[in-house]
Order: sequence, then structure tokens, then C-alpha cells
Amino acid sequence: MTTSLDILAGRRALITAAGNYMGPAIAKKFRAAGADVIEHRGDYRDDPSQPASVVDAAGHVDILVVNLPGGHEELRDHLRTPAHEQGEEHWQQMFDLIVHPTMRFVSAVLPQMIERRAGKIIVVTSASPLRGSPLLGAYCAARGAQNAYVRAVGTEVAPHNIQINAIAQHFTIGGFSEESAEDPQVRTWVEKVVPAGRLARGEEQAALALFLASQDSNFFVGQTFPFAGGWAVT
Repeated sequence: MTTSLDILAGRRALITAAGNYMGPAIAKKFRAAGADVIEHRGDYRDDPSQPASVVDAAGHVDILVVNLPGGHEELRDHLRTPAHEQGEEHWQQMFDLIVHPTMRFVSAVLPQMIERRAGKIIVVTSASPLRGSPLLGAYCAARGAQNAYVRAVGTEVAPHNIQINAIAQHFTIGGFSEESAEDPQVRTWVEKVVPAGRLARGEEQAALALFLASQDSNFFVGQTFPFAGGWAVT
């Protein structure tokens, strides 16, 4: 009988952009559960062949965590943009940052998982497209595309005993910096708009990722799980 300390024993997990977003929390949680964790730190926008090269270098991958932050420094000034001012360049950049690497990593890892008839893929997305988010058209479109891709491919590969699911997060430290979490204005805003009244800790979201990476989640296919303290319940 496995325990929470060895639930991923003997399994190899590849985490993308591991130094950002939810990468650090998930890597820590997976290691504590016995996984051999491969942390890759990259951007993945400029070279379409990079995801396949990362998977090739990793070798055997039992668990793929597609963790792609959407708030890179140079894009933040354009993150909140009225729809009538939305430019082609920023729209394309958001898809280059979030959507295209998702497809490339998944398509690169699937052949080995199909051959073994086993595999887990977890895509860390966002709860933002699950309800109206004014001024975030490009971001919501990109995160929503990830969620739709997970739904389609999840049902496609389920007969191969491969489970692909997404965590649609918001109001979680990791997506929010530690500094912003301590900002009184941010805390007041969160208490107002989030039914749970707080930001989630990174390890809380990582616990959901751990469940989806485990053999206890084998009947979950193509799902997008909101992780937003009730904010996405409408």
C-alpha cells in the first residue's frame, strides 16, 4: 500500500518552466512523494522544436506537467487591454507563450506514453476564462484554448490509459507573488472577490497536481478543475 510519502515512487516527472508560476511548489510536492523530478527552465516561444528536444533529453517521462506562466515582464503592460485596442502582436505573443508550447510538449511526450499504455499529463492553466474577465481578452483566449485542448486530447488518449487534465487556477501564491500576497490592498481585494476570502498557498495547488499525477485519478479524463476559492463558481 502506497502512502503520501511514496505515492509517486519510481515515477519520472518533467515540469516545464519549473522556476516560475506553480513549478517550484509542484516540484517540491512531487519530490516529497518520491518522484524523480526533472525541472526544465525555459521560455519555449522562439524555437518550435525546443519542447521535443526537452522531452528527448528527459528520456522516460511518466508525468508531464505543462506549467507555462502567462505574465512575462515585457507583456505585463499589455496584459489588460480593451478589446478595441487589442493588437495583433500581443495577441500572437500570448498564444506563442501559452498555447503553442502546450501542444508541442504534449505531442512530443505522447508517443512514449502510448507505447507504454500509461501516462499522466497535467496542464496548469487559469480560471480567468471560466467567467467574464474584462480587459483580459488575449490572456483568456489563450488559457481557454489550453482548456479546450485538454478536453479534446484527453478523450482521444484515454483509451491508451493516459490521463490529461488541467488545473484552472487563480488567486494562488505562485501566480501571485509573495510580495503582492502581503500587500494590504491586494488582501482587501481578495477578501472581497474570493468567496474563500484568501489566496491559496502554492502547496495547496500542488496537492491537487499530486492527486492528478497519482494512480488514484485514473478515471478523470479531459477535465479542467477550477482552483480559485469559489471565484469561478457562477
